[in-house]
Amino acid sequence: MTDLRLRAATSADLDTVLAFWRTAAEGTSISDDREGVERLVTRDPEALILAERDGELVGTVIAGFDGWRCHLYRLAVHPGRRRQGIGSALLTAAEDRFVRLGGGRADAMVLVRNETGQHAWRAAGYTPEEHWRRWVKPLTH
Repeated sequence: MTDLRLRAATSADLDTVLAFWRTAAEGTSISDDREGVERLVTRDPEALILAERDGELVGTVIAGFDGWRCHLYRLAVHPGRRRQGIGSALLTAAEDRFVRLGGGRADAMVLVRNETGQHAWRAAGYTPEEHWRRWVKPLTH
């Protein structure tokens, strides 16, 4: 097995990333389309971090920083490659990015039903804040 390679995603990666999320990231959501992810990569070229091994996409994380807060999204590892340190390597890269940018605290959104994900976040030193509730409103264009 070759070493893990981490790199920022490019526009050329986006179809592969979207297909990967359908398998490895609990499906996709309303903003997980090519146009939306393309906007992310254009606006913040280092935000979408990919993990590759043997030329295959094996993990992703979005490390979004708005200049004030650090947000983690789409930490996903291929189901057949879990428990090999890929998620930890992605989180370290994301956290290092946040520190370089001046961030002070990272947060992650994790589905309540995603017990595997919750275990991974706890193992990485994250704790849930049960007193917060996420409020959403789909926007129309």
